[in-house]
Amino acid sequence: MSPRAAAVEPGGPLLLGVRHHGPGSARAVRAALDAARPPAVLVEGPPEGDALLGLAADPGMRPPVALLAHAADDPGRAAFWPLAEFSPEWVAIRWAQEAGVPVRFMDLPAAHTLAAGADTEQPEPAPARLDPLAALAGAAGYDDPERWWEDVVEHRGSGTVRDPLAAFAALGEAMGALREAYGDGGHPRDLVREAYMRQRMRAARREFGETYAVVCGAWHVPALRVKTTATADKALLTGLPKVKVETTWVPWTHRRLARAGGYGAGIASPGWYAHLFAARDRPVERWLTKVAGLLREEDRQVSSAHVIEAVRLADTLAAMRGRPLPGLTETLEAVRAVMCDGSDIPLALIEDRLVVGDVLGDVPDPAPVVPLQRDLTRRQRSLRLKAEAQERELELDLRKDTDAAKSRLLHRLRLLGIGWGTPTASRGSTGTFRETWRLCWEPELSVRVAEAGIWGTTVQAAATAKAEAGAAAAGELGEVTALAEQCLLAGLSEALPAVLRALADRAALDTDVARLAKALPALARSLRYGDVRGTDAAALGTVAAGLAERICVALPPACAAGLDADAAAELRGHVDGVHGAVGLLEDAQEGLRERWSAVLRALAGRETVPGVIRGRAVRLLLDDGRLPAAETARLMGLALSPAATPADAAGWIEGFAGGSSGGGTLLVHDDRLLGLIDAWLVGVPERAFTDVLPLLRRTFGAYEPGVKRTLGELVRRGPGGPAASPAGSAPQGFGPGLDTARADAVLDLVRMLLAGAPPVTTAAGAAAPG
Repeated sequence: MSPRAAAVEPGGPLLLGVRHHGPGSARAVRAALDAARPPAVLVEGPPEGDALLGLAADPGMRPPVALLAHAADDPGRAAFWPLAEFSPEWVAIRWAQEAGVPVRFMDLPAAHTLAAGADTEQPEPAPARLDPLAALAGAAGYDDPERWWEDVVEHRGSGTVRDPLAAFAALGEAMGALREAYGDGGHPRDLVREAYMRQRMRAARREFGETYAVVCGAWHVPALRVKTTATADKALLTGLPKVKVETTWVPWTHRRLARAGGYGAGIASPGWYAHLFAARDRPVERWLTKVAGLLREEDRQVSSAHVIEAVRLADTLAAMRGRPLPGLTETLEAVRAVMCDGSDIPLALIEDRLVVGDVLGDVPDPAPVVPLQRDLTRRQRSLRLKAEAQERELELDLRKDTDAAKSRLLHRLRLLGIGWGTPTASRGSTGTFRETWRLCWEPELSVRVAEAGIWGTTVQAAATAKAEAGAAAAGELGEVTALAEQCLLAGLSEALPAVLRALADRAALDTDVARLAKALPALARSLRYGDVRGTDAAALGTVAAGLAERICVALPPACAAGLDADAAAELRGHVDGVHGAVGLLEDAQEGLRERWSAVLRALAGRETVPGVIRGRAVRLLLDDGRLPAAETARLMGLALSPAATPADAAGWIEGFAGGSSGGGTLLVHDDRLLGLIDAWLVGVPERAFTDVLPLLRRTFGAYEPGVKRTLGELVRRGPGGPAASPAGSAPQGFGPGLDTARADAVLDLVRMLLAGAPPVTTAAGAAAPG
């Protein structure tokens, strides 16, 4: 029989060709099933999911959801079959369950699909794949397949349809014409899938008779009507690779149903389609009311009059374009003109929140999951940490037990590669007792949980096992220090001994001072985290102190070893990191600060050390109050003397005054230093100036606009201005010494801020009362 036959042959099965996730198809499927009352329903999907179909009737199952199949020995090799409330397949499944008739999946087993993907090492370039809807839309004179589909299917009306099978017959005929013209349309794998579907149909015919129903993509209908032999179909299926698979239901999101999310069978506007399916009458009016509600939540002035005018405009646009009803295009244009004042900014919010949406489905507890997923779900509930598809920020105060437990859970998941939360900078405080997380649950994280299940049955056990394995396999010291920091953040005290042993072993064997310096800041931060989180990190402090001692010995020779510009810049960064770490480790080892200051003095005074490192060492000593201002000026004068090369002198300036370390402010308030730099800059030869200009621009360009403006005003005074201030005199605008009376006036406020702290010493040297 011709592939353009009607949806039902006399005495044959009911073939309902649909568009995946099409609300018009979903309504038509329900109407057709109500009219035909078939004894069984076959639905496109992997047959491994048959055992899970009963969960679709569970009250806890709330679409969108997806059937997940993954290789038993490799959970990362997985595939999803998403279903929304407006998916024709979901409607067919629920109709069969409500009617009390059997429902089964009929597509190629996931065991073959996943095995085929694993066996393809170097796939051939894929031929151009035909988009059936685009082809039909083009034949009808449309340049937009979505508009064509809305006009011929979605806008057919929501009332009683006289012939519920007419649309399926017309669509099947159109697909038959495309299959005759294009064959497999660049989908060679479909021939194998369709052979298996026909095998399942033969089995259904033997079990239920000829009048069962099939719900599948309209593209497959012509191939399922073709008369072939079981032998021919079996030949296509013989020798297919196969793997053992496990299946379950997982929550899905509207955003992942969107084509923009990379889903091959996705749609452009899942939120809009969900609305069309749910709104039985007046869909445009109800949609624009939703839009108005969203804009009001964002504090935009939108009244009922706006909604009425937007409805009128959408209807007018549809009539002018010859459309039966306003589509998404018309409604969005009306919203932009009437509710958004022509602005695309609020319109983008509407498209994100309503046209696409962040609806997250739910799966009932009886659904099979790996033990790790069950433990994670239990902890999410106990901590009231709900998985949501919409990105949100979570502020945690680590002094509270519940917040500390949430922090540990999120850090353990990150260690396992389950990126539910991402740490971000705290807006309210920079203290170590606060954390800010950005949370967003993606459906693919279910696969990551299944993959992490090989490490243990609980989140804590799995994270501990992975940390221990990571410490044993780490190739560099930096990897182990990062792992130690993660263990402290995640509260993995059981894994910490193994990590510390690996850390001590690698620190003892590593002779690269750059790697040692890179590792120390992470250890120092870990000690601080241990204090905040109540973790015993004494052993970590011992390792860190030993590492700091080795750096103090090895750093000066390493900096004097003929470094190029890139290597010098890298070591300058390590010097900054070690300096900050030493401040945190001062309590762990007595005298460490003095030894580190001696290292900085050695670096500052060696001519063989690159200028960028010498300048940085001088600046760090000055900031710590360990280098007098006069000595600072002397060292700068030597670095900027005519004997120094312009490139080395410019590097010294960058190390001393560059970056975000407040160098500009220092120059504003120290006439002598600014005068030295000004005098050096004036004397740089023209050719050398061209060479050092990019370095100087990078140094001074990072200053805040106010600082740059003030420096310009000071330099504009010319010779005899800033540089002419006699030694020991105060900069212009400042008194000759400290005004102790004015300084003591702030003590009451300091005492209030430091309530319970030791007595504050006044500027005059006496202990303040109280």
